[in-house]
Amino acid sequence: MPAKSNKTAVSPAAKNIAAAENVFLFIPNLIGYTRIILAGVSLYYMPSHPKTCMLLYSISCLLDAVDGQAARYYDQCSKFGAVLDMVTDRCTTACLLCYLASAYPTYAVLFQFLIALDVSSHYMHMYSSLTSGATSHKKISETGNPILKAYYTSNLVLFGFCFANELFFVVLYLFSFGFESSPFVRYTLWVLALITGPVCAGKQIINCIQFANASQALAQLDLDERKQAKKN
Repeated sequence: MPAKSNKTAVSPAAKNIAAAENVFLFIPNLIGYTRIILAGVSLYYMPSHPKTCMLLYSISCLLDAVDGQAARYYDQCSKFGAVLDMVTDRCTTACLLCYLASAYPTYAVLFQFLIALDVSSHYMHMYSSLTSGATSHKKISETGNPILKAYYTSNLVLFGFCFANELFFVVLYLFSFGFESSPFVRYTLWVLALITGPVCAGKQIINCIQFANASQALAQLDLDERKQAKKN
């Protein structure tokens, strides 16, 4: 008697839908391309046109909250979209920090460190998540780090930290152009700096925790693989 197949039959209609889909043209990914274009143009204006630069840069950052919502609303979540989103975030922040390093040469080493920490911690976290079998780097297990779990589980918390972090760097950028001639502007910028500065510092602490947690997870995977190899 022939063995029964465990494969689930896929209807022709479902196959046609899958074949017709183009991940590169998913709505959230189109939003991601728009973010890249806006960020690229803002970088062009960054050295000499701060108002235009910050308008474009801010829109690009705000769209970061839209693409995730669109992905869930249209059921178009994808690995490509998740990586595109993270790479865009890392690159835009790094470019702004590069400018700040040149605008504030005394603190250039600090800005360089922030770039290295931001890129390395997120790469390590995403790599460890994928190698451990997680479907997304935002999926933290129940036994995972409680701080990272609180950070990634709530979209509001995640957006708040990322928004305040970018806003603090934007304020520093505006300070470098002397946007303090008006008392109102000077007061507003200092208030924003005092509010977002501590959040930015907290974001760097989370990056450190993320780096350490990912390093431990990868080391544990190495140990597990070595034990399995010895058994075989």
